Amino acid sequence: MTPDHDEFSISLNPSPSNGEIAVLFSGEALPVPLHKMGPAIHDYYLIHTVLSGYGDFTIGGASYRCSVGDSFIIFPGELFSYQADEHEPWRYAWFAFVGSGAAAALAAVGASPGNPVVKGSLNPQTRHYYDRLRNSLAEPLSAELSNLEAEGWVRLLLRQLGAGRAKEGAEPDGPATEAEQVVKRALQFLTLQYAQPISISRMASMLGYHRTYLCKLFKQSVGASPMQYLLQIRMQRAELLLSGSMPIEQVASSVGFADALYFSKKFRAWSGQSPSDYRKALRNLP
Repeated sequence: MTPDHDEFSISLNPSPSNGEIAVLFSGEALPVPLHKMGPAIHDYYLIHTVLSGYGDFTIGGASYRCSVGDSFIIFPGELFSYQADEHEPWRYAWFAFVGSGAAAALAAVGASPGNPVVKGSLNPQTRHYYDRLRNSLAEPLSAELSNLEAEGWVRLLLRQLGAGRAKEGAEPDGPATEAEQVVKRALQFLTLQYAQPISISRMASMLGYHRTYLCKLFKQSVGASPMQYLLQIRMQRAELLLSGSMPIEQVASSVGFADALYFSKKFRAWSGQSPSDYRKALRNLP
């Protein structure tokens, strides 16, 4: 405990890495009412996440009222100050970092000197990540392993900020928005998993949707059923592979068919030619 904090703990990194994300320190504190930092300038990035209470954050001449769930970000070279509320002072956790990828990481989550506060970034996982980050710095097995672990927790925390920014900027959900999300996830699943055995029931279960609901939204959006779309992906991929020298049995297994004869039947129905005839036709092209 310090005179200006009822609770205070910090873990320093004695040997920060020179990588894309280099963690400098992390801590958690409960300052006394009206405790103030700044005006000041840092030469590193510093992110605070409010765990409870209230406070005010100023950067670039703009002021922000922050409460539980908000994360406020101090950018290098930017004049800032922040102050705890008089009646309900905030408790916050923080981490500081630098690195060649630091600016890009914050840009990816939508944070900038003009948008330095992310709302809705706190959940049980966030608190857990902060705890693990401090532990990784306080009890390192080695400098290399400590940096590897600390940088991993920081990336997860940045991901939480990105999720908070997405929620902050999202419009209220409606049927169209929900449908777009469902179809997008299904398309991604089919595009990435076409080489695996896939059933609509299994896909719906993995994505967390009812089979009938998923199929209805998918067909309304894409104009084909999920299985029709899957067949299209597989056949287009097979056409590409047949332009090379891979044996037809291997082409079949590469696009999700365990039975080469069944694959040949489906390919003939798709293209009007057997796989071997399709390959011969390609080779005879001028």
